[in-house]
Amino acid sequence: MNKIKAAAVQFNHRPGDKAFNLGRIDEFVAEAASQSVDLLVFPEMCITGYWHVRNLSRAEIEEFSESVPDGESTQHLLELSRSTGMTIGAGLVEQDAEGNLFNTFVVAMPDGRTERHRKLHTFISEHMLSGSEYTVFDIPQGARVGVLICYDCNIGENVRMNALQGAEILLAPHQTGGCDSPSPRAMGVVDANLWHDRENNPEAIEAEFKGPKGRQWLKRWLPARAHDNGLFVIFANGVGVDDNEVRTGNSMILDPYGNTLIETWKARDEMIAADLDPTVREMCTGSRWIRSRRPDLYGPLAVPTGKERDTRTVRFAREAPKDD
Repeated sequence: MNKIKAAAVQFNHRPGDKAFNLGRIDEFVAEAASQSVDLLVFPEMCITGYWHVRNLSRAEIEEFSESVPDGESTQHLLELSRSTGMTIGAGLVEQDAEGNLFNTFVVAMPDGRTERHRKLHTFISEHMLSGSEYTVFDIPQGARVGVLICYDCNIGENVRMNALQGAEILLAPHQTGGCDSPSPRAMGVVDANLWHDRENNPEAIEAEFKGPKGRQWLKRWLPARAHDNGLFVIFANGVGVDDNEVRTGNSMILDPYGNTLIETWKARDEMIAADLDPTVREMCTGSRWIRSRRPDLYGPLAVPTGKERDTRTVRFAREAPKDD
């Protein structure tokens, strides 16, 4: 892995307004280019919008879905990548040749290549399918990169599989925080009035973003994903009102020890950037632990327990799970 300057962007997308959202991406790409960023990560489904999709019909979702890599948005990202020399990732709704819909994160590279990750645990709409493959690849800047979208990162096995496939950097685009979670001690709803009044009273909304609905919740588990797998993690989240919820931003970049290289809790659109030093990975705890694995013991990990549930059931369930 080469030394890489990476950046994460949080911005308040407009639902269904691809022109506006791509315009914001253009502005942040220009800012990143002025800072000589190599790898730029935007949030999940930030091109098409996210939470409003749960209330749309299939036909309504199809109206703004696109093919990848031939669609207009992917081609736009490719042009930005070619013109700046950056690798750029952003999320949208993809429609494949068979008409299947996916929550997809597109990564455009300056050599003309694209990679896409289809979210493995899609719950936003019954009309959208979950992906079935991990996405790990080399970028021209000299690093091996994996992608997991939002809920994908919650499942520890997914992050470990990326590490086992050689990922050095994990791109973690999200739309999270401020969620009406069924778990009583995970997140919680943020009053939208605090967001709307952020110019007059920034302390109130920032307190929510830094508290258990945002940063404190993320810090329970996200650093562990980096530490236990010896990965740099680039967490790029939405921020602000997203239909009837408020995303908490909290975008951050973590090193392979789970240390925070840079983060923000500001209630605004913002880009953060940090240098990723490959020497940090050489003897980091997670990398050494992976070398100490005993795969002969792990067969049961791939055997269904009978307690597995569709992600939609797990995400939206309001009652305690029943043991089988």
